[in-house]
Amino acid sequence: MRQLLCLKAHSQVFDVSKQLQRLANYYLSARGLRRELLAAAICLLVGVLVMPCLIFACGRLILGPYAHGNLFALWRDFLRGLGAGSQVCWFILLGPYALLWLLRAARELLHNRTAPDA
Repeated sequence: MRQLLCLKAHSQVFDVSKQLQRLANYYLSARGLRRELLAAAICLLVGVLVMPCLIFACGRLILGPYAHGNLFALWRDFLRGLGAGSQVCWFILLGPYALLWLLRAARELLHNRTAPDA
């Protein structure tokens, strides 16, 4: 019975890996506006789902328990802050997309496309 459960768990992990690989291939094959919109959507999802989790985990390790409750209370406060126009919350939301643009700019600076004069 235990082996059956392990096989089922491994197949689910494998399926997620296939889906992520398919998404990565789709992103790499997309060009122009479609690729930029896909990148923006992924970055916004990271900003809404992953960043508050990271903030909660780091804050809990360094500062202790969150004063208003658990992770879901932090998400509620984060979404309320977005609705209220909090600059901090909007920076957290748009931070991954801004980081993507900074990485793109750094890549352009490091890989100068003009040929050196001989």
